[in-house]
Amino acid sequence: MNMSKQKLPKLGFLYLDYVLRFFNSSNFKGWPDKIEEVVYHWKNDKARFIKEVKRKKIDILIGNIPATAYETFKEIAAELPHVRFVPSVETQFCNKSKENVTLFCEKYDISAPDTKIFYDVKQGMDFLNKCSYPKIVKRSYGPSNYGGYFVHKVDDKKEAIDLFTQKKYNPMYIQDCIPIIGDLRVMLIGHKPVCAFWRYSGEGEWITNTSQGGHMSYENVPIGALELAVEASKAAKAEYWACDIVENEGNYYILECATAFAAFSYMRDWIGQYLMWDFSNGRFRKPTIPLYSWEELGKMDSNFLKRMRHIEFSQFAPSTDGAFYVDEADGDYPMELTELTGLSDIPENPYLLDPKETLKPIMDEEDLPQVVQDEAVIGDKQDTLSDDLFDITNVTLTELLSLYGMEEEMAVSIREQIEAGNLKKFIDLSNFSFIEQNHIKIWEKSFKA
Repeated sequence: MNMSKQKLPKLGFLYLDYVLRFFNSSNFKGWPDKIEEVVYHWKNDKARFIKEVKRKKIDILIGNIPATAYETFKEIAAELPHVRFVPSVETQFCNKSKENVTLFCEKYDISAPDTKIFYDVKQGMDFLNKCSYPKIVKRSYGPSNYGGYFVHKVDDKKEAIDLFTQKKYNPMYIQDCIPIIGDLRVMLIGHKPVCAFWRYSGEGEWITNTSQGGHMSYENVPIGALELAVEASKAAKAEYWACDIVENEGNYYILECATAFAAFSYMRDWIGQYLMWDFSNGRFRKPTIPLYSWEELGKMDSNFLKRMRHIEFSQFAPSTDGAFYVDEADGDYPMELTELTGLSDIPENPYLLDPKETLKPIMDEEDLPQVVQDEAVIGDKQDTLSDDLFDITNVTLTELLSLYGMEEEMAVSIREQIEAGNLKKFIDLSNFSFIEQNHIKIWEKSFKA
């Protein structure tokens, strides 16, 4: 059959209310057919959403699923067995919560810090009274813990018990503290590392998020971190993937991994190119992305870099002598198609085997009084890489949740006031009693006047 005449699958983008869009048609440059859009509206929208996907005859639905809608989309995917979700629901397991990352690493024997998860508060407190310190405490749900503001280092049992008494995190998620000066973010497409950088903590800080004073470096990313990221990506069967990794004494550990991550526009183009190659049976060529290309790209000013689009590389052709040293034309980590997932790929949760257990690992969409979304579809805004100021008239929930001290209910209330026309300038925030004035002062530097 003539490749150019082959029928292409019908594509659709999965979007959600209030959420910035990770992909759009411009990321799939050259795709000849219309790409549909299907918006999921929060709460009780399952039946309508399924009907719309069927009506539009979508074969492949592309997009990340917010953590609080994860269980709902497991049900949606089950009712759409002929629709391929990209990434799959199984691949997106780690997006839901920090404990899911731990369960994933345990299932596939992937190196990660020793972690304890307690749904029973008494058991957790007993552990805190006996364990060694320091420890890292995290709120399990919430992607990237919104810039690290829900990640805590505790140095003794009193500090730990006081923290849990105040925060009441459920479950109690407690990790060994690995001494580090920085961590690594590795991004992959088709299991190939396409971007990686160090994040170093700010002066007097231990958290490496750049939103808390840290800084970045694209230089000297170790092979060990790339190998661990590739291992995790293959275990997840992920079309695109990102890992946060730390190193200590030559050993590497995964802190977080997910399909949900901030990415430069050109990287979303690369993902689009890769997916078109995947979906078209070779009609579109596989993108060529040299290993360590991020070192050169990272020399550019971030404000310029984040606006670059459609960067392409030619296929490497080594000299006669050089070919001796090159095992594969695609480098040490070839970009490859991913395996399809199944229900058996979802890890079980052994921490919930206690028959007395009645708590859920994370609140699901139906349990929440507000709209909550994750960083999965951040789109053009990047919490770690952008210096742009927010505009109060169109600030998104994703952006609001990156602010210090911001909680979900407050973020949704602010969005509601914006939509009602009651919030037109940043200073108008001071008119609402549910917002503390000291928080407004902290947020001021993040907004346009």
